[in-house]
Amino acid sequence: MYIVIVGAGDIGMPLIDIATRSGNEVVVIENDTARADAVASEYDCLVLDADATLKETLIDAGAGRADGIVSTTDQDATNVMVALLAQELDIPAIVSVVHNPEHMTLFRQIGVNTIENPQQLIAEYLYRAVARPAIVDYMRIGEEAEVFEITVTENAPIAGKTLTEAGTGGILSDDVLIVAIDRESEDKPLTPRGNTRIEANDLLTVYSGSGADPELTDIFGHYEDKAA
Repeated sequence: MYIVIVGAGDIGMPLIDIATRSGNEVVVIENDTARADAVASEYDCLVLDADATLKETLIDAGAGRADGIVSTTDQDATNVMVALLAQELDIPAIVSVVHNPEHMTLFRQIGVNTIENPQQLIAEYLYRAVARPAIVDYMRIGEEAEVFEITVTENAPIAGKTLTEAGTGGILSDDVLIVAIDRESEDKPLTPRGNTRIEANDLLTVYSGSGADPELTDIFGHYEDKAA
């Protein structure tokens, strides 16, 4: 892909690293000369020491052939302006960080894919790691639903049972789905069916319409969440 990244700060730098290592053609716009020089010396990409809120800068960055643009600055006003210019220049995919939750609606109204304040996301993730230590990783969907990963212990109620048995036996409720199974003996994740048997040490990807409460993590043999 041809990607334009605006900002080379705490968010932009890891993104530049990922995008360049993945073999994409990357253009970075950063108006802090020291940061711009640092990116240019470390990564194989074009770096513009310029103001991204100017249409001419985006044109110089190759907006006409860009597949996407990501604005990562710490100023929502700058990110909005970049997004509006990107729309005017017909960049297909426009993504932006949003620091103030009150501005989220504005970004969505102009049709921008948004990522909320990364610091807030990290704080929530850290709190969750303390409150729900059994969960390896998770993603919230809407207000309550979640997708999360969890390992099955040997004494878990679901261990040794097929998904059909777990459903008919009342172990799994209707709003819980096992989406994938990562098993050490298999080369790739399994797509579970009704006759798929859950084994101890399976790493499950689970969807729950009501979130990952302690009663649900108990099913997979993790009782430590109840004390958290």
